[in-house]
Amino acid sequence: MKKQLSFLSFMFMALTLVCASSFVFNNQASADENAIKPYSENPRYWQYNNKLTVLLGGTDDDNPFQRPNLKEHLDLLASVGGNYIRNTMSDRKDKGFEVYAFKQLKNGKYDLRKWNPVYWSRFKNMLKLTKERGIIVQIEVWDRFDYSGVGNANRWQIHPYNPKNNINYTYKQSGFAKTYKDHPGANKQHFFYSAPGMKQYDPKYDVFRKFQEAQVKKMLSYSLKYDNVLYCMNNETNAPPVWGQYWMDFIRKEAKAANVEVMVTDMFDAWDIKSEDHHVVYNNPDIYDFIDVSQNNHNKKDVHWNNIQWVRNYISKDIRPLNTVKIYGADTGRFGNSRDGQERFWRNIIGGMAATRFHRPDSGLGLSETAQVHIKSMRMLLEQIDISQCTPDAKSQLLSEREENEAFLTCNQDKQYALFFPNGGSVDLKLNAKQSNYRIQQLDILSSKWTSDKIIQAKDKLTIAPGKEGYFAVVVTKQ
Repeated sequence: MKKQLSFLSFMFMALTLVCASSFVFNNQASADENAIKPYSENPRYWQYNNKLTVLLGGTDDDNPFQRPNLKEHLDLLASVGGNYIRNTMSDRKDKGFEVYAFKQLKNGKYDLRKWNPVYWSRFKNMLKLTKERGIIVQIEVWDRFDYSGVGNANRWQIHPYNPKNNINYTYKQSGFAKTYKDHPGANKQHFFYSAPGMKQYDPKYDVFRKFQEAQVKKMLSYSLKYDNVLYCMNNETNAPPVWGQYWMDFIRKEAKAANVEVMVTDMFDAWDIKSEDHHVVYNNPDIYDFIDVSQNNHNKKDVHWNNIQWVRNYISKDIRPLNTVKIYGADTGRFGNSRDGQERFWRNIIGGMAATRFHRPDSGLGLSETAQVHIKSMRMLLEQIDISQCTPDAKSQLLSEREENEAFLTCNQDKQYALFFPNGGSVDLKLNAKQSNYRIQQLDILSSKWTSDKIIQAKDKLTIAPGKEGYFAVVVTKQ
């Protein structure tokens, strides 16, 4: 009897373990299905929680996880339909509330073997808050400006990785220079030479690469638990591709060990997105899961639009989501004015981008009232059309009587059309030459209101004319 009970107990325990394992496996599978990934029906876009998800964003900081009022900032973003932020892992002390990732000792120096719990608790909190609000986080692992020594913002002089500020290595042991006087775009900082396989690599750089790796592992120990994260290795890098590829491989290995799938890419610096610097991303879909062409947002009007269409066409055999995590353009900045920033936002989405975000002030509109209005209005437009079934009118072949920068079109031809007018105007939309009824809805973007909704008959063309100056979107739907 005892043997029989023992056998039954064993079988019960085994069955319990099998069920528990099945539960964990199924939960993991479910989590993977819900994670941010290319949209199954059109991989030019993203899906999250198994639904098409167009990413719209705007934040007032590069590293919002350090913000003291982050919850309120994210609540504001979500309230207007925003669901996308950029988060550099930056610790540069620009606004006074930033802290470093490493522990500072009583003597003022840092020990790179130990962590600053405040930094990491802020990061964990950001991941939790964004997940709760359905907001996608695009992490940038390294930002070249954090380690630069240019002008008044000489961040290298106070950074923990600078040998004079830590107890872990010397200038001689690490190969670091005491100063870096060139703009970080010159890529003279030894911090970005530590990946084996680079021409600049020296074995002595291993002494600080082990701390770089530990820092990325620490980051992943939090972020791999969340399914709302994208990974970009650098902010507008000029380093050889090997540098970013080393970290993409590192992150993939850590993710695989955790049984998690990740989406990774890198962002290159060249403003001309047709340049060879960007081709390494376009031509290697097995390495770069998505593409960020934020630097195109230095361009204006039809040039900006034409570049978007060029890259969409170039990757047509290796389709992936196209992101622009930084829209430049604000009256306070150097890279275009506020009108440029607003126009770029709409051309990005009408032009077929999967994600776009207003860059932080002073170079962008951030989450200002102006940015909020545009995000809200764009979300209103996307509720009326299935953008994933639309194709941008790349060369404006369906629009006649169009002037430079007057109107931009995407459409599911013969079914639905969506137009963006940067400043009023009038264009003729070519139709299928059969008499049909069309519903025309007009959105006043700056007031976030549909101001006109009517049905008209048309045969081979429609004249679309918002008329007055201002930002307008128009939806034309065949009845």
